[in-house]
Amino acid sequence: MSLPMETPESERIRLLVLTPEYRDFLWLGYLLEQDPAMAPELTWCPDLIDCEDLLSNAQFDVILWDCIFHGGSETEFLRYLTVSGRERPVIALGADPEYRLAPPMLAAGAADYLCRQGLDRWNLCRAVRCLWYREQLTGPEASHLGREVASGFINRDLFFDRLQQALLRAGRAGHSLALLHINLDDFRTLNESFGYQKSDQLMLKLAERIRQHLRRSDSLMRIGGDELAIIAEMVEDSLDISRIIRKVVNALNDPLTVDGQNVVVSASLGVATYPEAGDNPENLLRRASRAMFEAKRDPGTSYRFYDQQLHIAAGYQLRLEADLRNAIRGGELELYFQPRIDLATDGVRGLECLLRWNHPERGMISPDEFIPVAERSGLIVPIGYWVIEQACKRLQDAADLGYPGLVLAVNLSFRQFHDRKMTETIFRIIFNANVDTSLLELELTESAMMHDPEYAQRCLRELSQLGISFALDDFGTGFSSLSNLQHLPISLVKIDKSFVQELGKSADAEHIIRAIISLAHSLQMGVVAEGVETEGQLEFLRQQHCDEIQGYLYARPMPWDDLVQFLSNRNSAACLQQ
Repeated sequence: MSLPMETPESERIRLLVLTPEYRDFLWLGYLLEQDPAMAPELTWCPDLIDCEDLLSNAQFDVILWDCIFHGGSETEFLRYLTVSGRERPVIALGADPEYRLAPPMLAAGAADYLCRQGLDRWNLCRAVRCLWYREQLTGPEASHLGREVASGFINRDLFFDRLQQALLRAGRAGHSLALLHINLDDFRTLNESFGYQKSDQLMLKLAERIRQHLRRSDSLMRIGGDELAIIAEMVEDSLDISRIIRKVVNALNDPLTVDGQNVVVSASLGVATYPEAGDNPENLLRRASRAMFEAKRDPGTSYRFYDQQLHIAAGYQLRLEADLRNAIRGGELELYFQPRIDLATDGVRGLECLLRWNHPERGMISPDEFIPVAERSGLIVPIGYWVIEQACKRLQDAADLGYPGLVLAVNLSFRQFHDRKMTETIFRIIFNANVDTSLLELELTESAMMHDPEYAQRCLRELSQLGISFALDDFGTGFSSLSNLQHLPISLVKIDKSFVQELGKSADAEHIIRAIISLAHSLQMGVVAEGVETEGQLEFLRQQHCDEIQGYLYARPMPWDDLVQFLSNRNSAACLQQ
C-alpha cells in the first residue's frame, strides 16, 4: 500500500515501511508528510511473506524498519535486510532508548536507530533526508544493475571487487551465493559476419535483456568480449538457481536484431556456488568457467554446475517445470476430493478439491513436490482457474446424482492475487457453468492477502457479492488472523492439522483449538478441523462443538468416481440404520 504525495517523480524519496501495524504506518506517514520538502512515497509491508518479493522486485531509497517485525531474531533479520535490500540504508525503530539499542543495531548493519518514544517529525525527517542525501552523493552506480554493461565497459577488477563484497556479505549472513559464467557460442562467427562493432551491440542488447529479468539483488557485469557474469546472492537452494538459469535461457530463445537482421544466439552457462565451490573470487570464477566449458560439449544453449549434486537437482527442477507446462496442455492434472463431515448430522457437508498430477512416466507426483514449482513459475494462476472450472462441472454432476447441497471448496493461491483480472476471470467461469454460487467456497491463506491487501479485499468483496463464500485456511499459523476475520468476508475458518495432531499430547493445542472455536462461533463463523485421524481427536472436537471435520478417520482424498461410490455407501448405511 502506498501513500503518494504531490511532487515530481524524480525528487520523491521512496521508503519501504516494515511494520505489522497499519496505524503505525499511518503515523509514520503523517510525521513525514509534515515536511513538504521531502514528499516521500511510502510502501507498507505488514508481513514477512511479502517482504522478500518487495525487496527483490521494487526500488527503494530508504528502508524504515520497526524492530518488532522480524522472523525470530532482530539482528539476523537486519542482516537479511542489508543483503536483500542491495545495501539500501535501514533506519531501525525500537522501544529501547538509543544508548541501549543503537550500538548493536548499527553493528548489525543499520544506518540509523531511532527510539519510538522520542520520535517526532524533526528526528524522523532528518534521519531519512540525511541518508537519502548520502546515497545521492555516493552515486547510484554502486547499486544499479549492469551499469557497466549498458556502456560496454569491461572491468574485471571491478567484477572481482563486487564478487568479494558479495562473498563477505554471504559469509556474515550465513547465506549461499551463486556465480553464473555466461559465454556466447561462436562469437567469432558473429564478428566475421557483422563486424566487431555490430557484434558488440548484439552483446549489449543481450545483456540488457537478461538484466531486465533478474532479481534486484542480482549483479550482472560484462567480464569479456563474449562473456557475462551474474552474481546471485541469497539463493536458498537449487530451485532458486534454476529460476535464474531459466530466465537467462528464455532471454536467449528470442532472436536479437542487428543491422536489420534477426539473429538467434546460444550460450553456455557455468554455475559455481559458495561455499561448496570456493570461498574466494578467483576460485569461484575458475570453477564456474570449468563448468561453462563442460556445457560447451552440448549443442545449443546449455548449462553445467561445478557441483554435480546441484546440477542434478537444478536440472530436475527445470525438467519438472517443463513437464508441468505440458501437463496443463496434455490433461495430466486431475482433481481429488476429500469429504468434510458435519458433526451434527454425520453427513457429508462439503468437499475440498485437491490437485493431483499423474505423470505419464513417473506416475503420481506429490503436490508437495510440484505445487512449489507451480507457485514460483506462475503456472499456479492458470492451474487455479482450471481447478475452479472443474469444480463448477462437478457441482453440476453432484446435483444430477442427487447431491444438490454439496459445497465444493477450492484453494486460492496467493499468486492469483497478482492477476489483475482475477475477479473478472472467476466471474466468467461461474457464469459459463451456470452453477449455484453459494455452493462454491474459496479457501485462502493469510499470505494470499498480504501482497496487496487493498486489492485482495476488493476482490473478495466483489466475489462475495456473487454469492461465493470464503474460508480461511491454516488458521492459527499466521500473523494477522484476527484482523483478517474482522475485515474480510470470511464465513469459515479451518483449524490447521498441526494443532489437531497434537491433541492428547499437548495441553497448549487443546487450549488453542478451544479458543479458535469459541472465537469463530462468536463471530458467527463455522469451524472445520483438518487432519482428524483418531477417535480421540474426533471426540474432543465434538465436545468443543466443532462444526465439521476433515481427515483420514473418515476418508482420504479420492478421484470423482470413488467419491460417488463413497457417497452412495454412506447413504445406504444411513438407510439401514433408520
